[in-house]
Amino acid sequence: METDTVAIIGPQSSEMAHVLSNLANELQVPLLSFTALDPSLSPLQYPFFVQTAPNDEFQMTAIAEMVSYFSWSEVIAIFSDDDQSRNGIITLGDKLADRRCRISYKAALPPEPSAKRGDILRELNKIQMMESRIIVLHSFSRTGLLVFEVAKSLGMMGKGYVWIASTSLSTVLDSFYPLKPEIANSIQGALTLRPHTPDSKRKRDFMSCWNQLSNGSIGFNPYGLYAYDTVWMIARAVRLLLDQGGKISFSNVTRLGGISGSTLNLSALNAFDGGKQLLSKILETNMTGLTGHVQFNQDRSRINPSYDIINAVGNGQRLVGYWSNHTGLSIVPPETLYSEKPNRSSSNQHLDKVVWPGGETARPRGWVFPNNGRELRIGIPRFIPFGDGHRNPSYYELVNKIKSGVFDGVVGDIAIVTNRTRIVDFTLPYIESGLVVVAPVKKISSSAWSFARPFTPLMWAVTAAFFLIVGSVVWILEHRRNDEFRGPPKQQFVTILWFSFSTMFFSHRENTVSSLGRLVLIIWLFVVLIINSSYTASLTSFLTVQQLSSPIKGIDTLIGSNERIGFQVGSFTEGYLMEELNIPKSRLVPLGSPEEYALALERRNVAAVIDERPYVDLFLSEHCEFSVRGQEFTKSGWGFAFPRDSPLAIDMSTAILSLSENGELQKIHDRWLSKSACSSENSEDDIEQLDLKSFWGLFVICGIACMLALLVYFWLMFRKFSLLPPEELDTTSPSTSRSTRLQTFLSFVDEKVEKPKSSSKRKRESMSRIGYHINDESPHRSGRMDRNMSQNGDSWLTQ
Repeated sequence: METDTVAIIGPQSSEMAHVLSNLANELQVPLLSFTALDPSLSPLQYPFFVQTAPNDEFQMTAIAEMVSYFSWSEVIAIFSDDDQSRNGIITLGDKLADRRCRISYKAALPPEPSAKRGDILRELNKIQMMESRIIVLHSFSRTGLLVFEVAKSLGMMGKGYVWIASTSLSTVLDSFYPLKPEIANSIQGALTLRPHTPDSKRKRDFMSCWNQLSNGSIGFNPYGLYAYDTVWMIARAVRLLLDQGGKISFSNVTRLGGISGSTLNLSALNAFDGGKQLLSKILETNMTGLTGHVQFNQDRSRINPSYDIINAVGNGQRLVGYWSNHTGLSIVPPETLYSEKPNRSSSNQHLDKVVWPGGETARPRGWVFPNNGRELRIGIPRFIPFGDGHRNPSYYELVNKIKSGVFDGVVGDIAIVTNRTRIVDFTLPYIESGLVVVAPVKKISSSAWSFARPFTPLMWAVTAAFFLIVGSVVWILEHRRNDEFRGPPKQQFVTILWFSFSTMFFSHRENTVSSLGRLVLIIWLFVVLIINSSYTASLTSFLTVQQLSSPIKGIDTLIGSNERIGFQVGSFTEGYLMEELNIPKSRLVPLGSPEEYALALERRNVAAVIDERPYVDLFLSEHCEFSVRGQEFTKSGWGFAFPRDSPLAIDMSTAILSLSENGELQKIHDRWLSKSACSSENSEDDIEQLDLKSFWGLFVICGIACMLALLVYFWLMFRKFSLLPPEELDTTSPSTSRSTRLQTFLSFVDEKVEKPKSSSKRKRESMSRIGYHINDESPHRSGRMDRNMSQNGDSWLTQ
């Protein structure tokens, strides 16, 4: 810096970067580092510091997504107690929290290179006694290899353990191949990350050249490629600055010279006058280097950060997938996905099989019962007894004992409700549940009027009215042309009634001849078919199933009344009824046992009892004089409760799911809870009366058809009436009144209209008029015609 420098590559450690970045700000000299990757080195605080490799925020995001991918919830972090490692672990904790995971323990080791075997042994002994078996290691390579060596000696590289190391381990795998046997044995099954650099001809040529220069004595890890690209970033930026007329000049910084007590010769340092312009050119870099496409985002991070996920196997390594900030975990190179839209859904996350420590390929559970722990304290209304042994305890208080640390879990008939999920984690429900209403019922015997029960009174009234309406409409449409709908008024009224109600059985004998009448009748017969079928099915149910009756139809009946309601002591039912349904506490009666339920209902101390369905099913198996009224009005389930973020909740949920899938859970339910002795008796609410709302659509269609038919019919009548000559109407006199004209129109409508003669009949009549007779037909007519003529001739002549 004393030699008037325009840019600096380095430093190597984040601690030094924090110090020198302040000085770089004063001297306006760009400071570029590919190894000081502390996420806390913010460009807002250190504008002249540029990280040319992906910083540790992305590495920690990749580790967090791996933990989430394998469905682990807790990890233990081992790290060197320096700025970069410490801040990286802080970032890891944040990324894990975003995925509902956490760091259960942080083991800080002395900074490199001062960490000793004894320091590591002390921490690993603690970790070995803990619950979690997922260990994340974030340190430099020397300390990291020593951690693996000690872990191997303690048996912590065996079955059940998971080790995820940061990029320091991958630099060892890349730089020192083949590995020494003792190193290879100590890291078997570990996962590590390596900055991903796309394959290219330029990269292959460079590596070939490097191998010739080094004579194959040392490998080349990706950070060497980032170093190479960093040099070219500065070279291109300086050339661009000079090509655009920039100059290299320096000026003295008076503020630094006034600092006293410093061992540095700060007065000799000069500021680079073109520092801001050079920094701008560096950040505008857009080139293809050995590490791929080199470009910066607005937050000064490299675009498209990505990592290879490496599994240490045998004497080398095995690639199991990739992580990128674009699509997350995948088994295809990230550069092939950049042209597609980002997809971070869980179904799109994939990794190949991993060989875990101990040679296992099955996913480790990730936790064990700790060696330094105590026996689990599981609360059950009475495993570790909770309550006084006489009355039902408060289930909310029981669950709250988990939060206070009294219990490590609660197993039993614990309803999963909202206020409990705020303080504990529940497993998947092992049984469905919900609140129902139980009330006394009486048996309904068949009566002489049972046939009327399928329909409500309103349905009967509307159906009868439509029978009369349709009969009247058909009579109007057929009256002028159909002799069967004519006659004396009394006869016509009877015809309307007979025709209307005979359609119920499709036994009407009157024919319809008008198109409008046939249209209305077809629609009405379809309606009658639906009503008949529904009536028959409903009546069958009413007559064949034993019925139970009660004035209480369900929860709505209780809400709208002032009756007293019983509930189970200690359950959430009381709070739900008061807070959600606004039922006063004065109406609620606590009951503690099935016997109290039965006694309170029999003595009418309560009108009904509200409880969860499994309890009610057991209660009704011995008390057939009561019944469930209405449907379940809540939906929930029973589960086991554990502390928040406990891995036991996940594993128990997995076990419950397995029992459900293989049918064992249903067998347990049938064995203990399917004890209904009253299964043949059903509530009358189970078979509902058919009301108008089930058929109103059919009646509307039929009504519209009748109305349209009448409108068309009367329009045609008015049209024909208006075309009649005045002499036929007898309305030529100016004194003709409006009532007389109306009477004339009604008489016109009531007139009988003769059927139009067929063409054959008109032909025969014309032949008769010109002198031809049937008997004079030519003898050359066919025999069949002669026979027809002889058979029908008399009727024709008569007509």
